[in-house]
Amino acid sequence: MREKCGIFATVSEDAPKKAYYALIALQHRGQESAGISVWRHRIRTLSGLGLVQDVFRGPVLAKLKSNLAIAHVRYSTSGSPTETQPLETECCGKRIAVAHNGTLTNFLPLRREYEKRGVKFHHSIDSELLGVSFLWHLRESNDEFEAMKAVFDEVKGAYSVAFLFDGKILVARDPVGFRPLSYGRGDGHYFASEDPAIGLFVEERERIRDVKPGEVFLLDGESVESRVMAEERHHGCVFEYIYFARPDSTIDGVNVYSARVRMGRELAKESPASGEVVIDVPDSGRAAALGFSMESGIPYAEGLIKNRYIGRTFITPGQFNRELKVRLKLSPVREVVGGKRVVLVDDSIVRGTTMRRIVSMLREAGAREVHVRIASPPIRHPCYMGIDIPTRHELIAAFGSVENVREAIGADSLAYLSVEGLKRAVGREELCMACLTGDYPEWAFRF
Repeated sequence: MREKCGIFATVSEDAPKKAYYALIALQHRGQESAGISVWRHRIRTLSGLGLVQDVFRGPVLAKLKSNLAIAHVRYSTSGSPTETQPLETECCGKRIAVAHNGTLTNFLPLRREYEKRGVKFHHSIDSELLGVSFLWHLRESNDEFEAMKAVFDEVKGAYSVAFLFDGKILVARDPVGFRPLSYGRGDGHYFASEDPAIGLFVEERERIRDVKPGEVFLLDGESVESRVMAEERHHGCVFEYIYFARPDSTIDGVNVYSARVRMGRELAKESPASGEVVIDVPDSGRAAALGFSMESGIPYAEGLIKNRYIGRTFITPGQFNRELKVRLKLSPVREVVGGKRVVLVDDSIVRGTTMRRIVSMLREAGAREVHVRIASPPIRHPCYMGIDIPTRHELIAAFGSVENVREAIGADSLAYLSVEGLKRAVGREELCMACLTGDYPEWAFRF
């Protein structure tokens, strides 16, 4: 499983500097590249490969001066991993910068259609299509809201997006609301994939809210206007709650940390384990492990210590690198697990490589038994909405039973949270669970 991306946009004083700090707050959403675009009589973009602090090292940021900025951290799910965002493109005599989180399901046929109309594409990333489609329809309607409505009708898939053009910023969330997007108002206007990035600049929580599915904001530095231009059945990505989002984020009214604690509680009710200590796979399994401990009465302890200088395992390309990185990233605490029946709680199992290595390390550290509990259902299907699970054969649970997975990872027992238990924990029915159930939202594929 690969991470998605994070976007930020603001109309405020010192916009580039605020974008920089917001991207650091969103760094967990993408570690391949980072970029900021500003408006100062024209679009100017600075971007590069690597972490935010590496890309904008030294005096680089001081070169950007503007009150309008959009920004992006990327993990590639489409196109070349060496391309960065915000990306700039041209269509119909206008230039636009695009920052996009998500994946477009009809990218290739729609791109071919625009190429037949004479549009020249400059990037391999599907995000460019959003900018082209918007500018094409803007020429026809001369109205930014109507142009974005036409984009909603034409472009399918997942997209929270920010455009910078003509001294304006347009921010939109797709009609189904796959990807999260928040809006806050303080000394300026702020948009981010997760609300903690806005909380850096807007202290009052009541001034921060979710952008509604199909809602469009237009800002020109002097005024702000928003309209809901399309409405479909809401299908927010369940994996934001399971793994991707920061625990202190609130997405569509649900706090991520609280949801994860409830996942652990539900898991303990559904699949109790005979253990003496509950430990987590840090950091994403911690809240669920605490919930499991609270519900089961089995004490919680830190049995695995994380090396803070190693990034997320799932977003490391290459199987060899992933396996080596597990050893570098996690170290068992022998005093916690030695001689004990251990209940190991994690958020998910994807390929099984990481969990197999962890179970092996715990046994080497003296664990008598290792009972694995997973705070989500088995991942059996690919995602086409921005989480890069490219083929089913990479998913350890796709074709085998839970017992097959247990044998593969070497655990004494294994249990997953049920779909219904997950829904109860999150407290929302309108969730995209396609990677778990194979039930893909119709809108995303209605071409």
